[in-house]
Amino acid sequence: MQGPRPVVLSGPSGAGKSTLLKKLLKDYENIFGFSVSHTTRQPRPGEVNGKDYHFVTREEMQKEIDAGEFIEHAEFSGNMYGTSKGAVQAVQAQNQICVLDIDIQGVKNIKKTDLNPIYISVQPPSIEILEKRLRDRKTETEESLLKRLTAARVDLELSKEPGLFDLVIINDDLEKAYSELKEVLLEEIKKTQESRKS
Repeated sequence: MQGPRPVVLSGPSGAGKSTLLKKLLKDYENIFGFSVSHTTRQPRPGEVNGKDYHFVTREEMQKEIDAGEFIEHAEFSGNMYGTSKGAVQAVQAQNQICVLDIDIQGVKNIKKTDLNPIYISVQPPSIEILEKRLRDRKTETEESLLKRLTAARVDLELSKEPGLFDLVIINDDLEKAYSELKEVLLEEIKKTQESRKS
């Protein structure tokens, strides 16, 4: 694949990936592009097809997975999620650094491909703080909250595997976490900026 190296961001829900990403996208306008994942779940209020997710049927998605069109895919709470090759290529075609927000299983699947991204894990300081963040969002039922916390425990345990991530950010202080994230991406950011000038 041509273009700048993609970035794989992983970490449990509530660790602060979205917040860090928003800052990055704001500070480096047009440098980063988000690969739009596919999902079989129903859109939430305000979500736009093709922007937040590609909302597809299970049949459509399974067909493309079988055809080898997906870099990674997983099932969570009865819905399928995945990243298609096309979604990543669409970002790279615009000479942008493609950002993939992916769970730990996805990370392991991508390790088997030729994508060669920078692997970054964003983690909460503790499960207790994560639980508080998720509760403060008030978007979860008790059942889905417990599911997310269980998934987070597994995620944090699996992410300890040596060599799985290039960088692990403990998101205790947002500014500090953000500067760590920027630092590891600086080389790719510069390359992207320079290749645009030429």
